[in-house]
Amino acid sequence: MQVAVPSWLDKSFGSKVRAGLWLVSEVGEGNIFTKGQLRAAFPEVAQIDRRVRDLRDHDWQIDTRREDESLHLDEQRFVKKGADIWLPGQSKSPKEKSGLTAAQRTRVFVADSFLCRSCGIGAGESFGDGGQDSQLDVARRQVRMPDGTSEIQLVTECNRCRVGGRQRQADLAGVLGSIERLTPLERSVFLGWLKADHRDPSPLERLWGEYRTLPDLAREAVRDAVHGTAK
Repeated sequence: MQVAVPSWLDKSFGSKVRAGLWLVSEVGEGNIFTKGQLRAAFPEVAQIDRRVRDLRDHDWQIDTRREDESLHLDEQRFVKKGADIWLPGQSKSPKEKSGLTAAQRTRVFVADSFLCRSCGIGAGESFGDGGQDSQLDVARRQVRMPDGTSEIQLVTECNRCRVGGRQRQADLAGVLGSIERLTPLERSVFLGWLKADHRDPSPLERLWGEYRTLPDLAREAVRDAVHGTAK
């Protein structure tokens, strides 16, 4: 049975809770709202934009143009509701979701060489499709540790990777296990990549990548060509 949510007009709730209720009852998941509509609904709340941003600390997904390039600058999309923050005990922000200082963000960027750690693109670089250039931000990622526990660590990600990677989990335990299975030669090669923090793919790997981007009929032509030369 679906439980009715309280009214967003109920001023016994704080502005963050009321903003969440407004999104649920007036906007709806998947729909777009503007800053003007938000401020018109809460004319008495000076920082209602910040209250909406605070909802992300409770697993609400609210995209801006940085995550969704189809949006205009004054638009946001209410993608998904998170915790029912109008319930007792649900409106308090988790400690690990507290905001980062400029110094903390800079340390993460420097540690990651100002590169997205999901796709490798740098700040302001083109994605190559004529769209908006990349923007880097700091993301929180779950990391599975060798002892089986998980912890949240900070990582640099571009605006596109953040959209599809909100639930991504890194597997440190799996990586360490794979390293243990490397031969001495493989370990030496891998150590060189670690020192350079860079690896250039071989011509054969680049060819494989190009082949994988082809449509099915084009891939079939490649397969026929390779089979023909292999005879």
